[in-house]
Amino acid sequence: MKLVIVESPAKAKTINKYLGDEFKVIASFGHIRDLPSKKGSVIPDENFSMKYNISEKAGKYVDAIIKDAKKAESVYLATDPDREGESISWHIAEVIKEKNKVKSDDFFKRVAFNEITKKAITHAIENPRKLDNNLVNAQQARRALDYLVGFTLSPLLWRKLPGCKSAGRVQSVALRLICEREDEIERFKSEEYWDISLKMLNSNNELFTAKLTHINDQKLEKFSITNDKEAKDLTEKLKSQNFHVDKIEKKQQKRQPQPPFITSSLQQEAARKLGFSAKKTMQIAQKLYEGVDIGKETIGLITYMRTDGVTLSNDAVDEIRKLINKDYGDKYLPSSPRIYKSKVKNAQEAHEAIRPTNINYIPNDLKEKLEKDYYKLYELIWKRTIACQMENVIMDLVNATLASENKEYLARANGSTIAFDGFYKVYRESIDDEAEEENKMLPPLKEQEHLKTKEIIPNQHFTEPPPRYSEASLVKKLEELGIGRPSTYATILSVLQDRKYVTLEKKRFIPEELGRLVTVFLVGFFKKYVEYDFTAGLENELDEIAAGKLEWKSALGNFWNGFNHNIESVNKQNITEIISYVQQALDYHIFGENKDSKVCPSCKTGELSLKLGKFGAFLACSNYPECNFRKSIVSSNDNNEADGEAKDIVNENKVLGKDKEGIEIYLKKGPYGPYIQYGEQVDSKIKPKRSPLPAGLNQNDITLDMALKLLSLPLKIGNHKESGEEVLVGYGKFGPYIKYMGKFISIPKKYDFLNLSLDDAMKLIEEKLNAIAAKQPNPLNMDEVTNLVDKKIKVKKTKK
Repeated sequence: MKLVIVESPAKAKTINKYLGDEFKVIASFGHIRDLPSKKGSVIPDENFSMKYNISEKAGKYVDAIIKDAKKAESVYLATDPDREGESISWHIAEVIKEKNKVKSDDFFKRVAFNEITKKAITHAIENPRKLDNNLVNAQQARRALDYLVGFTLSPLLWRKLPGCKSAGRVQSVALRLICEREDEIERFKSEEYWDISLKMLNSNNELFTAKLTHINDQKLEKFSITNDKEAKDLTEKLKSQNFHVDKIEKKQQKRQPQPPFITSSLQQEAARKLGFSAKKTMQIAQKLYEGVDIGKETIGLITYMRTDGVTLSNDAVDEIRKLINKDYGDKYLPSSPRIYKSKVKNAQEAHEAIRPTNINYIPNDLKEKLEKDYYKLYELIWKRTIACQMENVIMDLVNATLASENKEYLARANGSTIAFDGFYKVYRESIDDEAEEENKMLPPLKEQEHLKTKEIIPNQHFTEPPPRYSEASLVKKLEELGIGRPSTYATILSVLQDRKYVTLEKKRFIPEELGRLVTVFLVGFFKKYVEYDFTAGLENELDEIAAGKLEWKSALGNFWNGFNHNIESVNKQNITEIISYVQQALDYHIFGENKDSKVCPSCKTGELSLKLGKFGAFLACSNYPECNFRKSIVSSNDNNEADGEAKDIVNENKVLGKDKEGIEIYLKKGPYGPYIQYGEQVDSKIKPKRSPLPAGLNQNDITLDMALKLLSLPLKIGNHKESGEEVLVGYGKFGPYIKYMGKFISIPKKYDFLNLSLDDAMKLIEEKLNAIAAKQPNPLNMDEVTNLVDKKIKVKKTKK
């Protein structure tokens, strides 16, 4: 028996049908070994020895692999064709060697393929190779770097910046990009500018629009007209002018199609066109690559999806060109195939671009057989692949210069039409953060033709700050800087959100306060290691390791010596110095330009300064403990607060008052938000009664009476007036509720559940029971259900 090992069951299922009975295909279910998340997994002093463990989750799969490998005459390692795939194969081989006492490397055969088709699988099995130790070492080096940064920098963060969770080698650089963009936005000063539109009529009374461009041979720049008065004065002068067509320029413009997709461009385009996150795009692409059921069979629909190569195989190009000629006609087919070269910094180009495995699987033919989102992504890939080998789009451009009688004023009108749609027949690329005008036609115009002025319109504009990064534009920026690799982009974006360093609002990244604190700290104390060029340089070194040009442990040593020295240096720094630096760096973000905003609003004499608690940063008065004022950090540009002030936050132990027994009632802040606590915790084994603050209740509005009611929940508010059964009000994970005779009835938001009257409760109970009765099978036509008592239904006769 010949054993074939892949990562996933879906991939195993697809491959299995292409191989004969002498093969058995099994899945490792991803990585089987990794560095444990604890100190000592990488030991620099022992030449960077790495202590791998078989994960608990992978244990049962490893047992199956070991068992089958004992019976096999050879093992074919058929994991993905990249560094990570090579690493998974190496780990599998190492475990089999150790457990089964295998001594010969000839027992293992590495097979790699870019697509899961019969032809590709058969060719790979017939042409195995040895494991590529250079690729394995490049992946080991990446993993060791990430571990060394995470497990030395993160504990330092916890000590110096309480509340900050962790820092990562590449994620921290991406976070810096997001935070620096936010700084630009906060410091941006909007400027006013104007332009003038001329609504004109030609000799056939056909309307078109022109823009004023020159006055007395001086070109109008963006800020030539800066206020309402200048714009209106100019508008009045233009009204008395007679314009004619001075010059017409016509030309054709060719637009070339975009290259086929690589990982980053697929993520960007799926975000723009389909609204998919990078993570979702990669999950669906993985399924399309590994194999999906299309009714009659399970097949891999696309080639490998982690790639920065833009080339296509000759066979694929031939098939694409045949389809273009057959379905669209020879005028859409260039005389020779298009060849693309990567523009990506540090591109490895080890694999083909992302394309359909069989271009003749037309998206519309698969629409009913694929899940909706699978279909959308496959269609996007198919269309881009077809378009990349089609003819250019040809645009007819017309520029008309209009002049007043003495040529004191010049204006310009532009128009464009599509003369030949070329690849637009199939696909158009989306554009981020801008609108593209096409098919803006001008009516027929002739030089020296006299025009009528219908209207002169002054247009007011204001400069806008740079846009926040979307997933698409952030991936594009990382790619431009040479940071990250096709396999890492989606993970980088996910980790930043998982750690609560950024949020995604309206598809744009906004840094959270924790994210800004971490970035300021790293830029201040580890600047070299969050520099864009340094991070890109490390990626270059990993590429050199993969190419066999650099010894991997030598690269680790070069990095670790400087980084460890930096860690030791910052470790010795006083936390007060660090907080002082962080406050200075965040000064504009917190206080803006108004120095008075630093004055304590409570005592009026103290000054607000940055403090760090176990749940993050806040501002406190310098007159503490005489003045106990505190508030959370909110951007000086934050418009959520009506008075522009930051929100008050809960003191760690705010006493609301005492109950009748003299026990103090606290309002506290925990990792999951504010909560009420009854008394102090005097015994570590016995927790005092606590109640989380319900959603929608402002912590600053909580009174002693409200707190006591929350602690007493579920609270009896009386007995039902007809049944005599008790009615309780409580608060659970789905919100406030009434409990009556074993039934839970939600309390709508319009009611104050802490002060719900018995009459209102009875009304809500009746509505609920009537709704239940209406759903009963075989309802009694003569009766109306009114109450539920002692588990029996009372009925009253309806009037006839």
